[in-house]
Amino acid sequence: MSTRTLPLLFINLGGEMLYILDQRLRAQNIPSDKAKKATVAGWIEEDRRRVMNDIITTMFNKKFLEELFKPQELYSKKALRTVFDRLAHASIMRLNQASMDKLYDLMTMAFKYQVLLCPRPKDILLVTFNHMDAIKDFVRDTPSILSQVDETYRQLIEIYTPLSGGEFQLIRQTLLIFFQDMHIRVSIFLKDKVQNSNGRFVLPTSGPVPYGTHTPGLIRMFSCNGEEVKRTQFRDGGNYTSALREGSFELFGDRVIKLGTNMYSVSRPVETHMSGTSKNSSQHTKVNTIPNPLAKEELNLLAKLMGGLEVQKPSNTDSGFRVNLFATDEEEEEALISRPEELSYEVINIQATKDKQANAELAKIMGEFTEAGEPSPSSSSKGMSEPLMSLWKSIAVG
Repeated sequence: MSTRTLPLLFINLGGEMLYILDQRLRAQNIPSDKAKKATVAGWIEEDRRRVMNDIITTMFNKKFLEELFKPQELYSKKALRTVFDRLAHASIMRLNQASMDKLYDLMTMAFKYQVLLCPRPKDILLVTFNHMDAIKDFVRDTPSILSQVDETYRQLIEIYTPLSGGEFQLIRQTLLIFFQDMHIRVSIFLKDKVQNSNGRFVLPTSGPVPYGTHTPGLIRMFSCNGEEVKRTQFRDGGNYTSALREGSFELFGDRVIKLGTNMYSVSRPVETHMSGTSKNSSQHTKVNTIPNPLAKEELNLLAKLMGGLEVQKPSNTDSGFRVNLFATDEEEEEALISRPEELSYEVINIQATKDKQANAELAKIMGEFTEAGEPSPSSSSKGMSEPLMSLWKSIAVG
């Protein structure tokens, strides 16, 4: 497992989330009680920009990214899902459980598809830059947020461009392990015939080969002196072409590959369906349904790092507007009822306030770890990263 995978997973999933929300915000109808005769169009655009800016500001919070880019194991699927739950609600927009489930399904399946189709493991970084380029375009008129995005570019280039092909292969393998049990059918992929009815993707047998490699179809044999002595051709079974050039790994440039660009730029209805494989894996999923107090504390810390997420739910439920990722409210209600309970995630009410009780609890948790930084045998929390433990200590002392 690579300890450099988490930032790429977070940024690419965040990019897919922004694509989807942008598309739905543009298509969202304005409730009649909020529409004003002369300012309807301005209201839509103003609030769409506010939602996008708020989410991107939170996503690229400096303190959170500092911890994110430190070498560490991936967060659990539940912890990562909760982070995106909070991130999606970092503005005035509100999603109910069914729409949040659908949003997360679309995010994960889109990035899984991109990882599977990357010609080279290193091209995962180009996919990330495609997402970053689109995010930068979302906030091109907001210099303060633009500087946060540019700083993330700098860290990506500094940390990932020097990595070897073997290190990128380990990153790719770590991502595929994370996604291996996710087989959710997405209408766009089904219509384009790149996904089967069981939720598994179809890998192409044609198109450009990875940069720096030759098209298949030729076998060359050499003597012990290194001289070519024979050539044999064979049918490769596909229609392959040579890669024209390598994508740019700089701040600006042509990324060449299209994976990671916005597939919702053309308005297309998107539906998700649970595959038979996912439904039958409920026993595996139910293992993690029992709440873990220490896991909740970890999520509290994640929320604190992301900044501004400790805001309580307003008493006035009309302070934000609701976004529906389904065609109608009826479809959303039906999805909420029919979705298997074990496949939905309950949103935890996270509070990252500093009070005596919280400090006492954090000190108690800190005491369950040895001086060497490893969990004691009696601890019920496993796999907690060193950066999180260090932050726990600083928060407890503070």
